[in-house]
Amino acid sequence: MDLLRIGNASGFYGDRFDAVREMLTGGEPGSLDVLTGDYLAELTMLILGRDLLKDPKTGYAKTFLRQMEEGLGLAHERGVRIVANAGGLNPAGLAEALDALAARLGLPTRVAYVEGDRLPPRDGVLTANAYLGGAGIAACLTAGADVVVTGRVTDAALVTGPAQWRFGWDAQEYDKLAGAVVAGHVLECGTQATGGNYAFFTAHDRPAMRRPGFPIAELHADGSAVITKHPGTGGVVDLGTVTAQLLYETSGARYAGPDVTARLDTVRLTEDGPDRVRIDGVRGEAPPPTLKAGLTRIGGHRNEVVFVLTGLDIDAKARLVREQVEDAFEHSTSRPAEVCWELARTDRADADTEETASALLRLVVRDPAPEPVGRALSGAAIELALASYPGFHVTAPPGRGAPYGVFEAVYVPAADVPHTAVLPDGSRVRLPVPAGTRELEPVDEPPLPEPPVEGPTRRAPLGRVAGARSGDKGGDANIGVWVRTDAAWRWLVHTLTAERLRELLPETAGLDVVRHVLPNLRAVNFVVTGILGEGVASQARFDPQAKALGEWLRARELDVPEELL
Repeated sequence: MDLLRIGNASGFYGDRFDAVREMLTGGEPGSLDVLTGDYLAELTMLILGRDLLKDPKTGYAKTFLRQMEEGLGLAHERGVRIVANAGGLNPAGLAEALDALAARLGLPTRVAYVEGDRLPPRDGVLTANAYLGGAGIAACLTAGADVVVTGRVTDAALVTGPAQWRFGWDAQEYDKLAGAVVAGHVLECGTQATGGNYAFFTAHDRPAMRRPGFPIAELHADGSAVITKHPGTGGVVDLGTVTAQLLYETSGARYAGPDVTARLDTVRLTEDGPDRVRIDGVRGEAPPPTLKAGLTRIGGHRNEVVFVLTGLDIDAKARLVREQVEDAFEHSTSRPAEVCWELARTDRADADTEETASALLRLVVRDPAPEPVGRALSGAAIELALASYPGFHVTAPPGRGAPYGVFEAVYVPAADVPHTAVLPDGSRVRLPVPAGTRELEPVDEPPLPEPPVEGPTRRAPLGRVAGARSGDKGGDANIGVWVRTDAAWRWLVHTLTAERLRELLPETAGLDVVRHVLPNLRAVNFVVTGILGEGVASQARFDPQAKALGEWLRARELDVPEELL
């Protein structure tokens, strides 16, 4: 067949529970061939690792198993295969639970799973998993599996695997595989492709945006695809929503994976009707010889307290309580190793409510041991209740503190990772390492368009012209910025340089910022190294996953040509 209709029902562990039912019952019969679900973020691996320590039978996304209590029957009725990475750290355990569920429901569901991503134990490391490609998924589907669960695979592998199964692509058909990778990247975060977290959401009908539907890719044998959604569902699919998701959590023009390196600078997007965007022209290259692997570990212990400062003399109040807490730490036997203060001036002058008259002073402490962030902090903060600034109170008293996690990305030879498909009959198939590989190299910046002719400008937020989406990759963050017209593109690409970004976002000033130019998307993508510390689980920032970094940038003002406004 020339067409594979593949949908998504989960962008993270905790996404909309009813999405599986909505996707399996929506549309006409035959409108969906495969339903995927992405349950594994960097933080999720840490959560599952802690689950596994408590109970060796766990380590997988338990929500998925509950969804399958109804989903297995619906999928069987409609002839839909299900592929999900919900196996986490224990795909064999999830497959066993699914077999038992199918037997209890009286369904002939054939379950297979993919393993081999777990790396040998390392000192001090809680979880260590390589990112596998789609070949194992393809092998399971070819063997007749109705449901395939995996451990750590790339998000796009949930699409490249079914595509290899349906179309029989050779491992060296890089352009076709790259097209599937791009489609998979659009699908992986669910409703982010259909209007969720979208910069220009106010341009669309508000009722439609309240509950966006989940996306579908109509993938063709040549690697091209159309992104759409079930008729009658909320949200919107247009050039902007697809562009935004393409830029999410990417870096340069080469988007490397275990199956193929996709060239994001070759992607073409065109409108294909209401709620339909065509993706074609994607070029691919041989994958790198190494696989990315994610390591998580417990980095130490963390706690925080937020002091509320109301009314007059906010700076003086903040200075007093900070000096008092620091003095208490100095007299304590267990001062936290790291102490961080942040004053958020949320207060307004002459405010008509107490809340809007108040600022927030946030204190975050970290230490390898639990005691300095527990009793030492609570004693230092709460004992000031009657001895500090006027109006002293906190949003909540500090607790005992909690462990925080650290994520680290490393690279391992692909040949050292035993990518294995466990078929419905229990037989095991070891997947070969790609025959051809190519070391990953940056792409030279493409020729830029002529700069716009100088004319009258007006001070305005960048977001009046440009959209943005940002996210995390370990301790780094990306900010993808795009515009919708050629005139805006000529201005953006000559204006928003790495140096200008540092000026607009002072918190990036001392960090390495690299700009990547993607003319086909009218976009520039910035990678900010180290802004998230040791990753989301360490909660090094107010916005630990950099989800709103792009929106902060859009709110910053600069001189914008009047013709663009």
